[in-house]
Amino acid sequence: MNSEDIKRVVKDMYGEIARGSDLQNQTSCCCQSSDCCSSVDYTVFSESYEKLDGYNPDADLNLGCGIPTQYAGIRKGDSVLDLGSGAGNDCFVAHALVGETGKVTGIDFTDEMIEKATIYLKKLGYTNVFFLKGDIEDMPVPSNNYDVVLSNCVLNLVPDKSKAFSEIFRVLKPDGHFCVSDVVIKGYLPDKLRKDAEMYVGCVSGAIELDEYLAIIQQNGFQNIQMHKQKEISLPDELLLKYLSCDDFELFKNGKVGIYSITVSGFKQ
Repeated sequence: MNSEDIKRVVKDMYGEIARGSDLQNQTSCCCQSSDCCSSVDYTVFSESYEKLDGYNPDADLNLGCGIPTQYAGIRKGDSVLDLGSGAGNDCFVAHALVGETGKVTGIDFTDEMIEKATIYLKKLGYTNVFFLKGDIEDMPVPSNNYDVVLSNCVLNLVPDKSKAFSEIFRVLKPDGHFCVSDVVIKGYLPDKLRKDAEMYVGCVSGAIELDEYLAIIQQNGFQNIQMHKQKEISLPDELLLKYLSCDDFELFKNGKVGIYSITVSGFKQ
């Protein structure tokens, strides 16, 4: 599919989720084919926010693949931008970190998610949290405006990842930084395995190889790039053995090939 088709599919799926579909029985927001399986396990990637200040369980749709706020170094008074903010989960956690002197803005391109986040925002009564509709590849925000940019399991869905990181660089203040959680691939995965893995856990079809991901970050001007966390996503042996040779299977099981969630940061200097 071309980039516009990918965006349309992702937008439709996130819209379904925001309208209250049962997450355990609906097509993955990350699935980009018309014959997607409907038994995706979202919790394979997600992590618990329950002990974090600012956590609002209503806004947690279990669509993340990490907790970028844990590693983002957010300080009181910071201006924070969350990309693909969904129902506002990471924004509300970031609000607890920036305090009343800071500012948190969430961008999402799905009307239903913006509406849902706004409803929760009104209930919480925060006056320094804002939600905007926008495309991560062309953000409707000023340059040199944010101390920290966050994203959680969203950039892997963006067709042009280099453009996304270019935009992140643009909107950050000098000496600002990003911290994102995302899904990547290590080593080579056969196309059929990638497709079946997508049916099993979602969020795989748009993922790229880890080294390529890090190279894109570096090519867009970021320095002091740091990998904070890597988490291997387990796939059933019977699925792997359908497509992998015995040698490739051993590489996969030894962690040299596979699907990973990562949390990574980088600085604009």
